[in-house]
Amino acid sequence: MSAQFACAVTDVAVSGTRRVELEGTRGTVEVAVVRDANGDLHAINDVCSHGAVSLSDGDVDGTTLECWLHGSVFDLSTGKPLSLPATEPVPVYPLTVVGESVFVDVDAPKEN
Repeated sequence: MSAQFACAVTDVAVSGTRRVELEGTRGTVEVAVVRDANGDLHAINDVCSHGAVSLSDGDVDGTTLECWLHGSVFDLSTGKPLSLPATEPVPVYPLTVVGESVFVDVDAPKEN
C-alpha cells in the first residue's frame, strides 16, 4: 500500500494528538498523528512499547510525546524512548501534507 488519508491538518492542534486507524498490508495500524510545539506534524505508532496503551492520550512537550500511564517519553522524529520505563522504540511513519490533508504510509516505517 502507499500513503493514505489520515486526517485534516486542522484536526490536530499545536501540541496535540489525533488517533487514527489505518489499513496496512499486515492489518489495522493504530497511529498517533501529533503536532509538536513548533507546529510540525508527525506520525508515530499509537501503542506504547512499554505499557501497550494509547500514546495519543499522552502529553506533547516540545518535540516529544509522554505516555500517560508510566511516563515514558518518546522522540517524535525517531520513536526512540528518552526515559524509562520504555526501552524499545515505537515505529514512526512517513507523513505528507497535501493541501489541508494529512497522509501517512504505515507500510514504510522510518528506521529507528
